[in-house]
Amino acid sequence: MVPFQDLTRQYKRIKGEILSATQRVYEKGHFILGEEVSAFEKEFSHYCGVLYGVGVGSGTDALDLALKATGIKKGDEVITVAHSFIASALAISMNGATPVFIDINPETYTMDPQALEGLLKRRKKAGGIRKIKAILPVHLYGHPVEMDTLMDIANHYHLPVIEDACQAHGAEYDGKKVGSFGLFGCFSFYPTKNLGGYGDGGIVVTREKKLYEKLRLLRCYGEKTKYHHFLKGRNSRLDEIQAAILRVKLKYLDPWNEEKRRKAFLYQRMLESAGVRCPVEKEYARHVYHLFVVRSRERDSLQTFLKERGVETLIHYPIPIHLQNSYRELPYRRGSLPMTEKCSREILSLPLFLGLTRGEMEEVAETIRSFADLPANRKRRS
Repeated sequence: MVPFQDLTRQYKRIKGEILSATQRVYEKGHFILGEEVSAFEKEFSHYCGVLYGVGVGSGTDALDLALKATGIKKGDEVITVAHSFIASALAISMNGATPVFIDINPETYTMDPQALEGLLKRRKKAGGIRKIKAILPVHLYGHPVEMDTLMDIANHYHLPVIEDACQAHGAEYDGKKVGSFGLFGCFSFYPTKNLGGYGDGGIVVTREKKLYEKLRLLRCYGEKTKYHHFLKGRNSRLDEIQAAILRVKLKYLDPWNEEKRRKAFLYQRMLESAGVRCPVEKEYARHVYHLFVVRSRERDSLQTFLKERGVETLIHYPIPIHLQNSYRELPYRRGSLPMTEKCSREILSLPLFLGLTRGEMEEVAETIRSFADLPANRKRRS
């Protein structure tokens, strides 16, 4: 059997360091917003190439609080994509605003700048651009959005950019880390991420000191000094134990990303002429392969075939956000975002994690090749 994910293999590599780091926290007896969180915020923000970082409770909270710090409120609109985990849209909704979905580039699965510019031109012509207050691009699967073009468009229309980099720790656009282009960069430390904790966690990074100070208030009840509340904040704090674990893992992020890149390139060679479309890496990008996502017109049959032969796969994501029941009040229907919908019917995530062996990868590739060699009628029955 080939599992989709096995986090224990990564843990065994650094078990001693993890136990030492968590023991350090236990012995200090300081579990909320202590030295570990402060040190990690500095280390991770500097890794991203910006000055400030604010640790929060999750990637969703990172997006929510970044939007709140931007001033997004009820009646506003924020442009994003429907091909993402639903948290990208939920964070907009949590601020009372409305997500406005645009289509994706079918090669990178990320926001299409041409679609963005087209929407803004149409809105301006129709006189409805004033409601749009921000752009939230998603660096999906580990591949960056085409940020130069996107930032030019955003600056032309005077719109702030909040980067959803929850799947792209260490990814680069033109040699620059994602999360460092917009007003804010938002990251998740969910355990399966390239930089993952052993529980929930997240961070917002920014270059702006005033926004950093505002975020610090928002994540902790709006409190500047104890029992003195200057904003209507909330409780969303990265805890000391997770920060200590993440400090250990951050040292390994670049070599671990390189390991995943090597495995991804190996997969691509193994899957040549196997009837699936492998991920691309654009010339401007350093893809970090949070997920290795292939495409097949026979995706459902292929997934069933793999499952029956002991290969676990997942679909990220089978139902685009604009077609989810939770967003049925929005004016989208099937066919509204053709590239998004086409990709959602064809994508399949293959196992790719630290410790995945060459033998396991060969088993995955051989099974896919076996499926490709089946007659069409056998594929439909599989």
